[in-house]
Amino acid sequence: MERLWAPWRMQYLEKAAPPGCFFCAAAATADEAELLVVARDRHSVTLLNKFPYGHGHLLVAPRAHMALPEDLDDAAYDGLMRAVRRAARALRAAFTPEGMNVGMNLGRAAGAGVADHCHWHLLPRWNGDTNFMPVIGDVKVMSEHLAATLLRVREHYA
Repeated sequence: MERLWAPWRMQYLEKAAPPGCFFCAAAATADEAELLVVARDRHSVTLLNKFPYGHGHLLVAPRAHMALPEDLDDAAYDGLMRAVRRAARALRAAFTPEGMNVGMNLGRAAGAGVADHCHWHLLPRWNGDTNFMPVIGDVKVMSEHLAATLLRVREHYA
């Protein structure tokens, strides 16, 4: 069996998960860099996915702890959608992707890792950005450290 060494990932494995919801923690934290917060506003919080599917993977969640977007009041829903649009614009400016996956997984059966706090995923994509590593080696290759990606995306928020 071959091994791919990634010792920098140990910081995530050894760190205990904070109690409660990490979206709510990100909305309230004073240490934005620690929780990878890109932006916050009255209705939403935007952060990098700590365990991304690909480069630049953002999560946009309402401040209100709700499982379903249809349960948000109109102002919170509208604010959330504006935050998703703002995140998409920032990703396009930061990375110039050729496409973007944008979506939600609502409920465990739909694949939600956090089922009780709805959130959008935004994932920039490029033609040819797939390779054999995930298929053969069950490994994702990330071309930039999350701290650098955080700074890059933040630069494109007005």
